[in-house]
Amino acid sequence: MTTVPSDNDVDYIVVGSGAGGGPLAANLAEAGMRVLVLEAGAAVDDDDYRVPAFHADASEDPRMRWDYFVEHYRDPQRQQADSKYQPGRGILYPRAGALGGCTAHHALITIYPHDRDWDDIASATGDSSWRSGAMRRYFERLERCTYLPRPKLLPRNQLIAALLAKLPFVSGRYVNRGRHGFDGWLPTTLADPALVARDGQLLDVVLSAAAGSLEDFLRRPLSKLESLAALVDPNDARVSAGALEGLWLVPLSTDRGRRSGARERLLDAARRFPERLTVRTDVLVTRVVLDDRHTAIGVDYLPAAHQYRADPLAEAIGPPEQRVLARREVILSAGSFNTPQLLMLSGIGPAEQLRRHGITVKVERPGVGANLQDRYEVGVVSDMKADFTVLDGCRFRPPQQGEEPDQCLLDWRNGRGAYTTNGVVLAITRRSRPDLPVPDIFLFGIPGDFRGYRPGYSAGLTRRHDRFTWAILKAHTENRAGRVELRSADPKDPPRVEFHYFTEGSDTQQHDLDAVVEGIRLARAINDRARKVVTAELWPGPSVRDDDELKAFVQAEAWGHHASGTCAIGPASDPNSVVDSRFRVHGVGGLRVVDASVFPRIPGFFIATPTYMISEKASDVILEDSSKGADHQSQAMPSAHWRARRPVCRQRRNQLQSSRRH
Repeated sequence: MTTVPSDNDVDYIVVGSGAGGGPLAANLAEAGMRVLVLEAGAAVDDDDYRVPAFHADASEDPRMRWDYFVEHYRDPQRQQADSKYQPGRGILYPRAGALGGCTAHHALITIYPHDRDWDDIASATGDSSWRSGAMRRYFERLERCTYLPRPKLLPRNQLIAALLAKLPFVSGRYVNRGRHGFDGWLPTTLADPALVARDGQLLDVVLSAAAGSLEDFLRRPLSKLESLAALVDPNDARVSAGALEGLWLVPLSTDRGRRSGARERLLDAARRFPERLTVRTDVLVTRVVLDDRHTAIGVDYLPAAHQYRADPLAEAIGPPEQRVLARREVILSAGSFNTPQLLMLSGIGPAEQLRRHGITVKVERPGVGANLQDRYEVGVVSDMKADFTVLDGCRFRPPQQGEEPDQCLLDWRNGRGAYTTNGVVLAITRRSRPDLPVPDIFLFGIPGDFRGYRPGYSAGLTRRHDRFTWAILKAHTENRAGRVELRSADPKDPPRVEFHYFTEGSDTQQHDLDAVVEGIRLARAINDRARKVVTAELWPGPSVRDDDELKAFVQAEAWGHHASGTCAIGPASDPNSVVDSRFRVHGVGGLRVVDASVFPRIPGFFIATPTYMISEKASDVILEDSSKGADHQSQAMPSAHWRARRPVCRQRRNQLQSSRRH
């Protein structure tokens, strides 16, 4: 075992560079801490990564993908009924082994979760800092909204300022009641509406969807939303608070038509603070090093590329392990599969499972790897009357050797065209049952043929230009019975991932199943109104009609891609919880988890945005805890850090405070 020399010691080691670890490491470095980020993947920077429309290609790029094959069911007959099943392997579950984690290939959708998601954590933990009003400020801090105008400065005259701040339809120009951020690191934008307007077929589909949502649209309180833009903005604070339903535009994390996310945040901080922030790629962490008092003091790792066997380029032989130590803490941000795996490999987890693999039990926590949750998703695929004109000249891939770029790529290089977006046309939210507190169905349309993940799916998605898919996503799922377990004690082996879908899960009333069926019926109703351009349903197809047939289809074909919950927040007295409300692992000193695995219940519709938000929150918590203790050489108060990073005039601060009061 080789230990990195002491002059390379750092305050914090962050394992993983995705939505949890990337922003966190950047924030800590900006606050004066010395931070080492260890990422198992590489920093691939090419068109697969940069072009939003190539997100499916990015998920199958062998240089930055990890192929997990998971079990939807333990019952082999049910598992094999899925058309996506790969004999002897399971169902493909794409993950990214790359700088930026899964933000290197995700579809860039940036949707704020429901207020209830945060309030539930606050209630369960007794920690009021998790309440939705407080959590919104983290979204404001990270967002750089480019699709709405920045609120104007109020005039100096106090009487006029007070009047402008209260006048209906006028106050929205001055008061940030939607609680968007305009100075953060994550740019949010909307697809160019002209892309839809210039394609007659696409416009017909959109109008058919809008017709079905007209009642919801008319019920929206215009007096409260104050602007037409807010009426179709799912990230307006009043939308998440009111849990509104209906038709929405879909914000994306793109910057001038290019992917933007955790990688850009991390690399920007590393460029500005090279003496504080070190980012090492192609490094597979194998375990957390604990001392005799069960305090994390560092990590062991393999310093070479392609060491993990989920990597399609995995190498059989690697270098010997090395060790690096942290002066303050180790932070695991490796994701909902790899974080529990690392904890178990380090002797933290279910005792019986650890002993089975010959691992010494250091801290027994039965909840490590348990509580695995995901969305359910299915697609309704239709054949269209003709090719979509907006896709003319689009091959949806980078040019091959000796091949000229297609016209759509040339347009993208100039910041316009179909490749500047992820392909999502619009979205609809609905409650599958009237008694639900928040909408649980997210329906979004894409011009393509998407039936889930299987090897080679990305080519099939865009091969035909006369296909349209309504993707039905079931949020706030009831099933919490999934589990991540060790396959072996070898850190190179991916863990075993069992989701226990539907009848095998904890949703005994099958509310999840009924909700997905309701989503299919909603998609079909839209297609019925668009019969002028929709010629036939290809998937599930006309033979799947009644409830029993639809349920059988969903149970066989549903998939997910937002794994979460495997290191859940909760009190130490709950054996199924793993971390406390300050992200500290129960029973272990100097060790935290900051990624999607900490959510007790899967939040919102898409997992990236709430994970970015907890990364920002964890930054404050860690800096606050650091200020209570040790050496003063590298500590800075969080408030000073954010004042330095976000210089705002007194008048602007007053406006923000006013907006929250109103």
